Order: sequence, then structure tokens, then C-alpha cells
Amino acid sequence: MEVLHKLYEMTAFGALINEPLTLVMLALAIVLLYLGIGKRFEPLLLVPIAFGVLLANFPGGMMSVTPSTPENGIADMTILKIAKEYGIMNMLYYVLIKTGLLPPLIFMGVGALTDFGPMLRNLRLAFFGAAAQIGIFTVMISAVMMGFTNQEAAALGIIGGADGPTAIYTAIVLADHLLGPIAIAAYSYMALVPVIIPLVVRFLVSDKELGINMKEQEKLFPNKIKIKNIRTLKIIFPIVLGTIVALLVPSSVPLVGMLLFGNLIKEIGTDTNRLFKAASETIMNTATIFLGLTVGATMTAKTFLNTETLMIVGGGFLAFAISIAGGIFAVKFYNLFSKKKINPLIGATGLSAVPMASRVANEISLKHDPKNHILQYAMASNISGVIGSAVAAGVLISFLK
Repeated sequence: MEVLHKLYEMTAFGALINEPLTLVMLALAIVLLYLGIGKRFEPLLLVPIAFGVLLANFPGGMMSVTPSTPENGIADMTILKIAKEYGIMNMLYYVLIKTGLLPPLIFMGVGALTDFGPMLRNLRLAFFGAAAQIGIFTVMISAVMMGFTNQEAAALGIIGGADGPTAIYTAIVLADHLLGPIAIAAYSYMALVPVIIPLVVRFLVSDKELGINMKEQEKLFPNKIKIKNIRTLKIIFPIVLGTIVALLVPSSVPLVGMLLFGNLIKEIGTDTNRLFKAASETIMNTATIFLGLTVGATMTAKTFLNTETLMIVGGGFLAFAISIAGGIFAVKFYNLFSKKKINPLIGATGLSAVPMASRVANEISLKHDPKNHILQYAMASNISGVIGSAVAAGVLISFLK
């Protein structure tokens, strides 16, 4: 009996019985894994996050992240001491996440995979990427009115930018105790772009507006300025934009700067091809794995199952929807004063979910008119949304840190 008792104590069954809410978190992890694997919703990040949740909620595994408090003093410990006393997941979290290292590395990879060409050819469409950031500030103000602190409200509102790394970076700097639910909300809604954009478009865009053909508008009202050397412009653009952003919003440089650096080494070509491959493959993939696992490991029953988390998930959806609507209304307003009309679907892609938002908008357009391809135009707004959300995060950090 003593041997059987020791074997029972060795297992996690006793702890699960004493903490039944842990079963809820394990079930949530399974659901997220299903969405990532079965439904293929952002699997590159949803699968690591879900598995991190799974590991964190196995009792006795020492794989959950312990929040730093004045009592435990984890933030002041050495790396080796953190690993010894709190496990390797805490070591990874405090070295890679709390320092804010991984989101900029992922942004570098995103920049290396991004082509700014569509945006440079259609600069007027880039303004709709800025208009779509309205959801960030609307939800932020609403969250403050509901009792969140300014810092927490800003971290919540940034979900409306539809950019996971930006949301995580903002949460790390302004409200790290909300990192888990903010990350889950941000990546869940990014994965649901094919559902949310059509839903908002259905209520706000008429059939006549969906029928605006961008290529026909180009023929009727051709651009007066022609780009003669697009390759040179692509090389100059990240350098110039990086300089401007650094001067105006220095706090956004860790994200925007790394994004533009990644893009620069891509556009230079053969001379920096090895750097491009490292940024877009090895470094980005490694950063994505550790980011997902460590963020997932912050989500235990104690930190996740509360009213605040539900408010964050609900507020994130609202921010997302308002951002889409903001881009659409910006296009509608523009069309009132311009002869050269723009399809409101372009405004709906002002999010940072590249290139999914553009693909979804193009699919909606083609369903309405099989000849109305808007992908390249949607990408102009979509790519500017990446920059816009990062700059918005920098502005919030500057004011509230």
C-alpha cells in the first residue's frame, strides 16, 4: 500500500483533483491545438502557444511561468538561479520575453518576407492602413472607462492592429501581467480574419461599392507619376522611412526598425542573400517557436480564468471589428470627393494581418465579380497597416510607459 501511495503521489492525478480548474485550461489547450492543426488557423503560432498552455497546466511539471513579485524577486535573479528554482520555461520567459527580444526578431523576419512594391506603386492607398488603426484608440478609451489602467487599456486596444508581435511587445512593456490573454486574443482574431472581414463587409459595404473595379479606375484615371526604377526605390524606402520613424516616434524603432532592416536585406539581393535567408527562415522560425511556447506557458488557471480575461477577449474582438470598419469608412469618405473611386474592400485590409487580409478581400471581390482582381491594391493598404500598428504601439508606449 505504501508503494502504491507513493506511485499515486508521483502522478498528477491528485493535483488535478485538488485544482479542477486546471482541467479547463487543458481543455482550452486541446481546442487551440484543434484550431491550429485541424482548422489551420495560424498554425505556426497557435500550435506552439497551445502546446505551451498544455505544458504549463500539467501539475508538477514546473513548466508554467511564475509572475515576478516583490516577494519572490524573480526579476532580480540570475538566469541560472531562475532555471534552478523555477524551471527552464521561466528562464526562457525572463530572458527572451521580458527583455522584449523576440517580437523585434519576428518583425525582422516579417520585413524580409514583405514586398513594399504594391504600396510604393499605390501610395494613396497606404493612408487607409493608418485609418484602420482607429480600433486601437477607440477600444483603449472604452477600456479606461471600464476600469482598466491606461497601460492595460493600451495593451488591450493594440489587438485592433491585428499584429501578434506588436500586441505582445506592447503588453510586455506596458502590462506584462496581461500577456497571456492578449496574445491568445490577438492571434485568435488574426486566425479568424477570413470570418471577421466578410462579416463586417456584409453590413457596411453595398453591392455597388463591391463592384468598383480598381483596374478600370486606373485606366480611366491613370497615375501621373510613373516609377522608373522600382528596385532602387525599394532599397531607398526602408532607409528613409526608418530614419523618419526614428526621429518622430523613437519608441517604435525596435519594431519598425527591425521590420525595415529585414526588408532592406531582402531588396539588396545577392550580396545579402545569406542574411535574408537567416532572417526569414532560421531566426524567425526559432523566435516563433520560443515566443509561442513561453507565451502559452503564462496561461495557467490562476492567471487566465477570471473576468478580466473575458473582457480582454471581448475587447479584442471589438477593436478588430472597429479597425476594419474604420478602414472601410475612410474609403467611403474618400470616394465622396474623388473621381477615381476605390473599392471599400481596400480599406478593410488596413489591418496588419499580411497577406491573409488581402487574400480574403480579393476572394470577396472575385465572388462578386470574377474579373475584379484587387489583390495588389489590397496589399498596399495591408502592408501600410503593418507599419501603422507598430507606429501606433510606439506612440502609446511613449505616452504611457
